[in-house]
Amino acid sequence: MVALPGLGSGLQPWCPLDLRPEWVDTVWELDFTETEPLDPSIEAEIVETGLDAFTKLYESLLCFAVEEHGSTESIWTFFAENNISHSALVALFYHFVQTVHKKNVSVRYREYGLHAAGLYFLLLEIPGSVANQVFHPVMFDKCIQILKKSWPQESNLSRKRKKEQPKNSQAHSRGHRKRGRPRRKEDIEMDEITEQQEDEESICFSAWDLCQIRNAIFHLLKNFLRLLSKFSLKEKPQCIQNCTEVFVALTNFEPVLHEFHVTQARNLNQAKYIPELAYYGLYLLCSPIHGEGDKVIGCVFHQMLNVILMLEVGEGSHRVPLAITSPVINSRNQAVRFISSLVDELKESIFPVLHILLQHICAKVIDKSEYRTYAAQSLVQLLSKLPCGEYATFIAWLYRYSRSLKIPHRVFTLDVALALLELPEREVDNTLSLEHQKFLKHKFLVQNIMFDRCLDKAPTVRSKALSSFAHCLELSVTSASETILEFLVNSFTISGVESHPGTLLKDSSAFSCQKQTLNPSGSSGLINTDSSGDTVGSRERCVMAMLRKRIRDEKVNVRKSALQVLVSILKHCRVSGMKEELSILQDQCRDPALSVRKQALQSLTELLMAHPRCIQIQKAWLLGIIPAVMDCESTVQEKALECLDQLLLQNIKHYSKFHSGDDGQVLAWVLLDLLSTESQELSRYLNKAFHVWAKKDKFSSTFINNMISHTGTEHSEAAWMLLSRAACSSPKLDYTKVIESWEKISSQQNPNSNTLGHILCVIGHIAKHLPKSTRDKVTDVVKCKLNGFQWSLELISSAVDTLQRLCTVSAETPVEEQELLKEVCGDVLSTCVHCLSNIVLKEGGAGNMDEDLLVKYIFTLGDIAQLCPTSVEKRAFLLIQSILASSADADHLTSSQGSCEAPASQPVPQVRGSVMPSAIRAHAIITLGKLCLQHEDLAKKSIPALVRELEVCEDMAVRNNVVIVMCDLCIRYTVMVDKYIPNISMCLKDSDPFIRKQTLILLTNLLQEEFVKWKGSLFFRFVSTVIDSHPDVASFGEFCLVHLLLKRNPAMFFQHFTECIFHFNNYEKHETYNKFPQSEREKRLFSLKGKTNKEKRRKIYKFLLDHFTDDQRFNITSKICLSILACFADGILPLDMEASELLSDTFEVLSSKEIKLLAMRSKPDKDLVEEDNMTLANVLQEAQKKIISQVQKKNFIENFIPIIISLKAMLEKKKMPALRELMNYLMEVMQDYRDEIKDFFAVDKQLASELEYDMKKYNEQLAQEQELAKQAAVNKEAASATQVAPSLGIMPAPAGQENATVPHAASQPSAPPSSTSQAPPLPLSLETRPLKRLMPRARSMSLSTIAILNSVKKAVESNNRRRNRSVEALPFTLNSESLGKMHNHASSYSLEQESSGAIDHVTKRAVSTPEKTISDVTFEAGVSYIGTPRTPFLVKEKIEPPSQGNDILCLSLPDKPPPQPQQWNVKSPARNKDNPAPSRRSLRKAPLKTAN
Repeated sequence: MVALPGLGSGLQPWCPLDLRPEWVDTVWELDFTETEPLDPSIEAEIVETGLDAFTKLYESLLCFAVEEHGSTESIWTFFAENNISHSALVALFYHFVQTVHKKNVSVRYREYGLHAAGLYFLLLEIPGSVANQVFHPVMFDKCIQILKKSWPQESNLSRKRKKEQPKNSQAHSRGHRKRGRPRRKEDIEMDEITEQQEDEESICFSAWDLCQIRNAIFHLLKNFLRLLSKFSLKEKPQCIQNCTEVFVALTNFEPVLHEFHVTQARNLNQAKYIPELAYYGLYLLCSPIHGEGDKVIGCVFHQMLNVILMLEVGEGSHRVPLAITSPVINSRNQAVRFISSLVDELKESIFPVLHILLQHICAKVIDKSEYRTYAAQSLVQLLSKLPCGEYATFIAWLYRYSRSLKIPHRVFTLDVALALLELPEREVDNTLSLEHQKFLKHKFLVQNIMFDRCLDKAPTVRSKALSSFAHCLELSVTSASETILEFLVNSFTISGVESHPGTLLKDSSAFSCQKQTLNPSGSSGLINTDSSGDTVGSRERCVMAMLRKRIRDEKVNVRKSALQVLVSILKHCRVSGMKEELSILQDQCRDPALSVRKQALQSLTELLMAHPRCIQIQKAWLLGIIPAVMDCESTVQEKALECLDQLLLQNIKHYSKFHSGDDGQVLAWVLLDLLSTESQELSRYLNKAFHVWAKKDKFSSTFINNMISHTGTEHSEAAWMLLSRAACSSPKLDYTKVIESWEKISSQQNPNSNTLGHILCVIGHIAKHLPKSTRDKVTDVVKCKLNGFQWSLELISSAVDTLQRLCTVSAETPVEEQELLKEVCGDVLSTCVHCLSNIVLKEGGAGNMDEDLLVKYIFTLGDIAQLCPTSVEKRAFLLIQSILASSADADHLTSSQGSCEAPASQPVPQVRGSVMPSAIRAHAIITLGKLCLQHEDLAKKSIPALVRELEVCEDMAVRNNVVIVMCDLCIRYTVMVDKYIPNISMCLKDSDPFIRKQTLILLTNLLQEEFVKWKGSLFFRFVSTVIDSHPDVASFGEFCLVHLLLKRNPAMFFQHFTECIFHFNNYEKHETYNKFPQSEREKRLFSLKGKTNKEKRRKIYKFLLDHFTDDQRFNITSKICLSILACFADGILPLDMEASELLSDTFEVLSSKEIKLLAMRSKPDKDLVEEDNMTLANVLQEAQKKIISQVQKKNFIENFIPIIISLKAMLEKKKMPALRELMNYLMEVMQDYRDEIKDFFAVDKQLASELEYDMKKYNEQLAQEQELAKQAAVNKEAASATQVAPSLGIMPAPAGQENATVPHAASQPSAPPSSTSQAPPLPLSLETRPLKRLMPRARSMSLSTIAILNSVKKAVESNNRRRNRSVEALPFTLNSESLGKMHNHASSYSLEQESSGAIDHVTKRAVSTPEKTISDVTFEAGVSYIGTPRTPFLVKEKIEPPSQGNDILCLSLPDKPPPQPQQWNVKSPARNKDNPAPSRRSLRKAPLKTAN
């Protein structure tokens, strides 16, 4: 009882006499929500001494809360005896707590509120508080919330200040609105919030103030935790929810400078930081005193989810991601440790809730790379706490989750798999079933998650999966890299995977290239497909096959990631057997995408550094890296130069420091040796690299001296090659070493031509530094060697260049230089002419000639002549022309050309040359070209002769050199050569693929520089290269067109497309298109006419349309309609068989998916578009698509439909084969414009119903043809006998079977070949001999006659004599071509169905009664589908005697117009039993009068 007197003094300020009981009752009655303000005098009395009133009362009550039960019973009695109302105390506490919940509260009142909340918690802690109804949930929650509310929101303040400017701008904009317009509710709310923010901004808190508030929060939280350990919240779920939210918010209140663990034995007095207390509070909430089961733990985990995912913690469902900073990461780590400690303590009881938390982490992670990575790490840390059974269950769920419909889900699964692979693999738990044991292995993650996602439909997922693969392979010796390597070892497409130290390779048949079926349980309705449409469920699990496909993926990031994976694999392999993969890497250095090219350069360099001694990689690196120095993008050039500098220049040291153990030095010299020997064609690219390096002063005197030190060693050739490029930009060299080497090697009998050529080049570069005596000496030696023709052709070119540089340096003026060149080169020129005269002009000279020596004469003449063109005599021209005019097979050519059309020009007749081998003639053409560049008159005479060589010469080298010379002359004499461009372009169809590719290169260069224009047939010949029989030529043609020429002229494809349709069908009846002149040879070479070339034409159209813009697609559709369809619909062009082919192509183009606008084609894919994340870009795209769609549909309805309906009627009337393609196009139109067409036909319902009926019947016809195709496959043996076009139905029986009786099954009709909806079925092969036996030779039949032919079948088969007589009267000959035409006609109207097996007796019935169900009805004059007795097909049955002339057919002349159709005479079968029904074929036309 000692505490009671102290209690009385502590309560004195809290028991004011003037406190109205009514105010207290109102507070309680209104549930602590809305109250009248407390009398200011009472408040002033309480706070008169500051916090003393709060602290004294606290100290007085504390002893009752912590003492034994016996001493605490009297506090409630004390209240009663002294008329102290605990309800009044709680109401007063509420007043101070509620003050803090308001805005604009000073530091002092914040402290009052915190202490008042502590007093309330202390009162609750005293035993008997529940019985005395001290607890109230609203008051309790407000006291909890004060832990957050009392702390100033500094981050919010800074954000509020930033909003001032938008607020003012909004107010300004509102000033211009119309008066009287009501303000929106959102505006009013924003103004209120802004006012509150301005109020709070007026209060400034010092560091001391913040420290005081923080300490008050700390003590209140500690007191509350003491209460929480005793006071049960089991029946108060809302209070638990609020406590959890506040505790989680306080976990990142301040940084904790040390790591701590929350346990039951935790002493609160040891805690120094608010987050420590907050986590202990969460721990207490999870204790059984506050509720059994998983509800409380689930609530805690739900709030902790935001901390783990690094989201803003607060109220509301929308969470804003926090900036990833060190405090945020520390908070996440602490949250994961807290949950892990709970799992360790609670074990199995918490596993279900943990599963839910892990699934929520997967579902709610922010779809950004960094957030996904941290979330995956957190998930894996928590997953490690699960035993094997629970772990396997979650991995099984994760596998199903990896096949989710949403892309972010599938991407995050890969992050989780990657994090799991970085951990050691779990040991197999034998207590688990075999089905669950597989989930414990890394193999499952690699195979069933990573590999499958590499084949995902979404490019984002494919790219992520591939980069995850690459990351695993780059890991050091871990189980992840072991699993990947095991994957590779067991994939039999990869040989020689190296086992690195510490890497254990196991057998795993699961990863070899075999068919496996996944179990898509839990992902009902989902089929993940890759971009090509292959389902993931069953496919070959072959890594390299997958990589090869992904490297050619349409998406840039996917190709880039696939390259990383490929290189990572190759680093672990013996590359000797992987030439294809190296070739892929090399090719990707030319990828259209900039980032892929740079990645390929980096990957090749990394691979070479991993295998520096592998010769295949060295060659691939050179072919991939060096050409990139001339890339169109400067960044790629810089990357290539960086790689070259890294591996070449930086590793060149002095020879004295070279040793074979240094991989870098050895690799550098091996690469240089390859460049100087096998890869000399790369030298021009290397020149560009050295030119760039020279500007950056890469070649210091030290570098030059280091190279010179290698000149006399095994690296001599490579060192001289480097010096020849660097000498032009290097500082003054010590020329004595160069001259010594020159003298030594030039005196050798058979010097190394490559080394000598490089030395000559170096001498030319340093000529200005040489003394005159040395220059003269070198000049004499070079001149002597040239006169003696002792050097190879490569050396001759280098020697001539060096001579020119030496003369240039020695002369002071250009005139003096020319005189010096004449003096030096004149002797060599004279020697060449003299030697050539001895061979060409003297009898027998050609028989004793040395071919190699003669080539040197010709080559030297051409090179020297360019230095002194004025010194070249006319005799030299005649000699070269003579060699060119002669040919080893000239006589043969002359005779063979006699029957062909005359060539474009006549040969030069000046000199009759002797027979020369083709190699000499090829060099003579190059020399003639060099002479023509200097002499225009010679060019005028020689160009026609060169063109003739293209036409008549059979040697590939000669034709190749002619093309090169002609294209060079085109630059020099553009007007002169321009008329021969068609002759040059004919080489695009040369028999040799090398010449075709060479012509492509040369013409592309001329077109790029605009020396040649797209005139005449050039474009059509150029574009025909995309269907070249050689794949390299075809792909190169596509590259030239798309990446070089189309960029210069983006409208090029559009401008020529319509004419392409005319040109490739060889249609010349249009007044504008396809009117350029062509010889018959040109037409023959480039013709793509006819059905055999239909697929080639289709490929060209598709290629062109693929590279159209949407504007061009829209316009080309209109242009085709007006330029082609309208011409036929208006009768400007005749509808004949040529027109039918043209229209077939036109309708196929219009039906193709490539001509549809991209905006219309890219329908929203539920697998690629997030339902709940409709970005602004998606909204704009949808709006754009809607507008384009409306414009296109309006244009189509107004302009197209009338023309197509008119054409349909015309084609039906003339029975043209193009009707099939038109119907296909109409079906496409019906699908795309269904609603619009209904509106269009609203005014003409009759036309609409007819069109709909035709479409329905056409679909039925297609279905029947497919059924017949299946039947044809079944009856293939029967059909392999004599075959006939199904439209005619005439098939004589094999010999000896005229009278045979066959079973009914064998008499079924033979089906025509399978026909698709894309093209009409091709006519079957026709055995013409039996037909010739039936019919005499006569003139070709007309189409109308062919149509009548079906009507005579029964008469032909019933009586041989009468049949012969009837057929003799028909003046035509049946040939295969006309049968093909008739078949096309028949296929459009399903006349094939009239062919039948055996002869059925005529059923006597009404004429109008159909024999069977009508499958096609054509409401056209004189045409009916009423049946006729079926005629034999393939076999004949026994023919019965004819019945009294009922089968006699009357025919009219083919040219006589048929009379008007008569009305059907319908009679009852009972009245006309003696007369059988007329045949269906006789009713197809109106009754005809007798013609014979």
